[in-house]
Amino acid sequence: MRLTEEEARALTLGPDSVSWRYTSDLRLFLGALSALLLQVAHPTVGSGVRDHSNFQAEPWARLFRTIDWVNLTVYGGPDAVEVGERLREMHRRIKGTNPDGSRYHALEPGAYAWVHATLVYSIVSSQGLFGSGMSRSEVDRLYQEWLGVGRLLGIRDGDLPSTWDGLLAYVDEVVATRLEHTPTVDTVLRASARPARPDSMPPWSEPVWRILRVPMAHVLMLTGVGTLPPALRQRLGLRWTRRQAWQLRMIAAASRALTPVLPESWRINGPAYLRARRHAIARDEFAPARYRNARTST
Repeated sequence: MRLTEEEARALTLGPDSVSWRYTSDLRLFLGALSALLLQVAHPTVGSGVRDHSNFQAEPWARLFRTIDWVNLTVYGGPDAVEVGERLREMHRRIKGTNPDGSRYHALEPGAYAWVHATLVYSIVSSQGLFGSGMSRSEVDRLYQEWLGVGRLLGIRDGDLPSTWDGLLAYVDEVVATRLEHTPTVDTVLRASARPARPDSMPPWSEPVWRILRVPMAHVLMLTGVGTLPPALRQRLGLRWTRRQAWQLRMIAAASRALTPVLPESWRINGPAYLRARRHAIARDEFAPARYRNARTST
């Protein structure tokens, strides 16, 4: 059922929301690969990324697009309504054939809702492991806010559980019964192990990038693989040793220890991120009118 304008605006978030405080902590990048692997291990999502994304050549572009629309829906105020409509319209074109010959469509309720579920699941999990942590009441409130954001995206009532405990059980069920070692999982792992230089970095920075990408890729692979549900990690054939588990604990402890000295603009980075990315966002098809108009007037 289509939301009225009044209903949609009531679902937008502001500075008083839990999502505003916890969604854009820069330390959440440490859980980004885990969320992506949870998504592309779903056959429909994996096929959609394979057929309609240039992830292997431009992995950073897809990551930043995801971060763009997450920040727009949480920190964009009224823009979130238009972004939700545009995102759903964009997904109407994402369809094709799975490797087994069956047909897929990005708006299949199970697949469309699953992507949303992985994001909120990753935010809460990463905040607990790498960030400042959240109380149970904050987790419950954040999840209710994300159900509202889901309605802006066209996710129907009932497509996701109504409570956080229900969401955890839902994630376990999907991991056990639906996720597979799709070809896109291997594409993501290869690209993450040897990430290309982001397009936003100038060509002269290539030598610096070659030095930085090795330790950075090691950390992001470690935190991404280590935070996967163990059952999925095993199904994907990802090795996990005691040494890796120890390294993950050390990284997590160091990240949490930064909380008292971390600037607020790093813990709540969404508004600054949207300002920094405004020109890139304006070029995307889900950009709200305010961003597109600003681009054409400059």
